[in-house]
Amino acid sequence: MSGCPDAVSPEDPPPIEVATVWSQLLAAASRSAREEPLLAPFLHAAVLRWSCFDQGLSAVLALRLEDTFASRDRLSDLVAEAIAEDPDIAAAAAADLIAVGARDPAAAGAPLAPFLHYKGFHAVQWHRVAHWLWGQGRQALAYFVQSRVAQALAVDIHPAARFGRGVFIDHGTGVVIGETAVVGDDVSILQGVTLGGTGKDRGDRHPKVRDGVLLGAGAKVLGNVVIGRGAKVGAGSVVLRDVPPCATVAGVPARVVGWCAEAVPALAMDQSLPNEAAPPG
Repeated sequence: MSGCPDAVSPEDPPPIEVATVWSQLLAAASRSAREEPLLAPFLHAAVLRWSCFDQGLSAVLALRLEDTFASRDRLSDLVAEAIAEDPDIAAAAAADLIAVGARDPAAAGAPLAPFLHYKGFHAVQWHRVAHWLWGQGRQALAYFVQSRVAQALAVDIHPAARFGRGVFIDHGTGVVIGETAVVGDDVSILQGVTLGGTGKDRGDRHPKVRDGVLLGAGAKVLGNVVIGRGAKVGAGSVVLRDVPPCATVAGVPARVVGWCAEAVPALAMDQSLPNEAAPPG
């Protein structure tokens, strides 16, 4: 595995999220290793033996995906290679981890459990690596990573799909995201969500999810439609048309049932549906 990022001058400090998150992870892992000796070897392999967030992320992702054909060391080296070539992968991972702690009450604001165990977080980070591979023209390996993530974590994201920062996939099981989908910053996606095609179109055929959107459990968004900034899609809905910014939609097919009270529904994580109301302003 490659080393940590080179030291930088005070005028060019590392992203505060990465440094802060890594310090929190080390402190929490040390405490857990003392309290639960049975976990100490695992915590050492995933966190305590490493010097920086980049190394720890590479290790924990490799632990999740290793199998007969892809050893832990080789997978860890692959993640490290991707981060070395594109440091934004680690910075985005730190932002995603902060998002999990802020939005999931089960995480209680602490990063260790999501970092070690949350398959939604792991799936997004492996997707970032697969997307980097795709951009490098290494499609065969990108597809392999996608397949292994689908097998191991029950999350299927095409390597070409584009993701922003602060993305939270809660639980993760059954999430499917297609090739030309775009997921913006600060988006929250619950289990069973599909960002898919209609089955009849080619080319640019998948949804574009703008910043701050909340996609409720089991929502299906199909076709090259736009979910506007700050919108909310109710659980179990089927979206076949564009959703205006700040709208709340629900039903099969989905229709506007209200307008979001929160500025950023993805951060509020409130899946309740309001009474139908006039658009804001």
